[in-house]
Amino acid sequence: MSTEGGTRAVVAALLANSGIAVAKFVAAGISGSASMLAEGVHSVADAGNQVLLLVGGRRAKKAADEEHPFGYGRERYVFAFVVAIILFSVGGMFSLYEGIHKLEAHEELNLPWIPLAVLAIAIALESFSLRTAVIEANKARGKDSLFAFIRHAKQPELPVILLEDIAALTGLAFAFVGVSLSLLTGDVIWDAIGTIAIGVLLIGVAVVLGIETKSLLVGEGATRADVAKIRAVFEGHKNVEAIIHMKTLYLGPDELMVAAKVAVAKTTKATEIAKAINEIEVSVREAVPLARVIYIEPDIYVAGSNTKTDAIIIPGHD
Repeated sequence: MSTEGGTRAVVAALLANSGIAVAKFVAAGISGSASMLAEGVHSVADAGNQVLLLVGGRRAKKAADEEHPFGYGRERYVFAFVVAIILFSVGGMFSLYEGIHKLEAHEELNLPWIPLAVLAIAIALESFSLRTAVIEANKARGKDSLFAFIRHAKQPELPVILLEDIAALTGLAFAFVGVSLSLLTGDVIWDAIGTIAIGVLLIGVAVVLGIETKSLLVGEGATRADVAKIRAVFEGHKNVEAIIHMKTLYLGPDELMVAAKVAVAKTTKATEIAKAINEIEVSVREAVPLARVIYIEPDIYVAGSNTKTDAIIIPGHD
């Protein structure tokens, strides 16, 4: 559901940004508005980013092979990180450059009503794109706030689109105010200030996006709620005396690895251990469907040994 929803949000944003970019460049060429030119570049960067997200999603579906035994799921994180770099360099830095150039050149606006009309249409289209992203995010975020969802989501597409759309709407507002004030006062400095504000906004969003995606690239574990569910499965099995240690890692947005070392009684037969491991794997996957790769190492728990330091003792089993 999250992957399909992310794809729908990406496609909606791609269509909106492609059309908006053309209109912005036409308006910028006619009026000479730096804000409009910066917004045009912003839309092109966003459209390119959405293409990258779609490519990353497609590449992530490649089957595991000898060189990549855990598959290509993290391709989606890599492409999301590239999106942050493009948003920073192409969108943010260009807008700053264009705004500063406009301050120095002090070029007058021609037919300022054209960029205002285009900006009004762009705001409507971006609102539609943001609405689609919010609807899809609501399906995936559960009880989390949108901010918490952006911070903790393991699927990068929806958070990226949400941040891009929020930045796009805010940037359009900056551009609209800048052009309007330039029209009312006859001073193009307001258009330049609006352009600089857009650049600062895009750089800020790119930094936030880069930090969050970097964390996913480095490797994040399961959420506390999912860890609790997995532990409950181990603790509920009759053959498990203790969880010596357990680690989880997202191999990709839709695949979680679980590795655990558990203590069993000395008298437990090998056939009983094998059966217990199979039962635990089935139960873990039922509790957390994304837990697709599971490794369980049985061990003997000896009271007072070094093992006890790391073990999580299950009441009634020691």
